[in-house]
Amino acid sequence: MKIIVPATSANLGAGFDSIGIAVNLYLTVEILGISNSWYIEHDLGENIPTDERNLLLTTLTEVLSVKNVVLSEKYHLKMTSEIPLARGLGSSSSVIIAGIELANQLAQLNLTIDDKLELATQIEGHPDNVAPALLGNLVIATTSNHHTDAVCAQFPASKLLAFVPNYELKTMDSRKVLPEQLTYKEAVSASSIANVLTANLLTGDLLSAGKIMERDRFHEPYRANLVPELAILRKIGRAHGAYGTYLSGAGPTIMMLCADEVLSVLTEQIHQDKQLTGQLYSLEIDKIGLKTEH
Repeated sequence: MKIIVPATSANLGAGFDSIGIAVNLYLTVEILGISNSWYIEHDLGENIPTDERNLLLTTLTEVLSVKNVVLSEKYHLKMTSEIPLARGLGSSSSVIIAGIELANQLAQLNLTIDDKLELATQIEGHPDNVAPALLGNLVIATTSNHHTDAVCAQFPASKLLAFVPNYELKTMDSRKVLPEQLTYKEAVSASSIANVLTANLLTGDLLSAGKIMERDRFHEPYRANLVPELAILRKIGRAHGAYGTYLSGAGPTIMMLCADEVLSVLTEQIHQDKQLTGQLYSLEIDKIGLKTEH
């Protein structure tokens, strides 16, 4: 059996810790067979554990503990991933969703979508990445009192360009630069921008959504110095017809939304800029989210 989970891109500017999309890069976990001990075969680097310390298996263990279930067998697994690690494309969230589904399948828990979302948010801490990884498409979600409310919607037709710099930026480090509090006036302003962004996305107005996502006041102004490529790519995007450019998750990946007809010129301009060192991915929205294949 295979468990397949998409990458995600969170925040979309002002939708901080609340809005995310699923994109077509994938984590795949295969159950190869019963084993004497847990073993995860992967080629993700020597820093990624192959035993019970792996996030996949710590997630599985947490789910089984919550459900008060003990597995009688251990398994040999294979994990492959197209998702760059620690780059703001939901690599850890994809593993969490895969771990929940692995527990669901092996222990026959019969978890509902809501069950999986609650567990994922509890483990991850906020829903902006785990929700679209689970549900696909565009998801707007919030968590309070240990309950997550999520709205899944079709993302307006567009292309996505993800620029992935050649360095990691851990979420913990990226969060350290954020303010502990905002003034009431600033919070109202930031929230109103997020509200209009959400309305534009749900009505399919990417032209307006792209403009207002660049006016975020929750996190991008504080993280911009950590990711100098954001200003460079935003300038390219504005000059060559992108709808909008934003910091994907905690960064350092920068995501650009654009129409199909400007994709090639944006790609060319990015490749020509000598200040930009990294990988460029042309992506589309994943509309399915978590899936299994037998």
